[in-house]
Amino acid sequence: MAATAAGGVWEEKLSEAVKRETVPWAKVLQLLVVNRLIDPGSEFRVHRQWFDQSAMAELLEADFAVAEKDRLYRCLDRIVEHKPALFQHLRERWQDLFQAQFDVLLYDLTSTYIEGEGEQIPKAKYGYSRDQRCDCKQVVIALVITPEGLPLAYEVMDGNTSDRTTLRSFLDKIEASYGRARRVWVMDRGIPTEAVLEEMRTSERAVFLPGGNVA
Repeated sequence: MAATAAGGVWEEKLSEAVKRETVPWAKVLQLLVVNRLIDPGSEFRVHRQWFDQSAMAELLEADFAVAEKDRLYRCLDRIVEHKPALFQHLRERWQDLFQAQFDVLLYDLTSTYIEGEGEQIPKAKYGYSRDQRCDCKQVVIALVITPEGLPLAYEVMDGNTSDRTTLRSFLDKIEASYGRARRVWVMDRGIPTEAVLEEMRTSERAVFLPGGNVA
């Protein structure tokens, strides 16, 4: 079902790319989505091992070309430009299927480090490492989710980005998509600055910080 849903959403988005490819991009994306759902692994693992050990060739009616290594990586590049449309679609589906509400949102950041120099990754920089790998370049990932775990927005940022500089842009992003409301934000105490907290208070946004405090 997940593969069918992914294909239906992306067929139109990727239609121009499909015309120039021997393998439809929607099928490549279906392969990646199913892998993430049932046996998460890297694209390289899908290419080297997982595809041949699964029934995806039969399900997708495709040969091994759909799991070619560079094609898997290129598929991710193809869908990045459609990120706003994807989250809009997910929001509508979650409201329809789960009656999801967006009046309480959780916001957090993490980092993931890169083995090697990362010379072709502009955002890879040295910064505070949550993995205790200060010797490696990294990127910072920010995520907004509902209490049920449904993601609403994410952003990949430079590896030296300070947590305290990220919140304001996400407030604007969420309000542009979901409207202004007396929404409660839950986040670590170290994320908001006093200036942003004051803005949230004056605009009737509430923020819950660990320890039981509502600012």
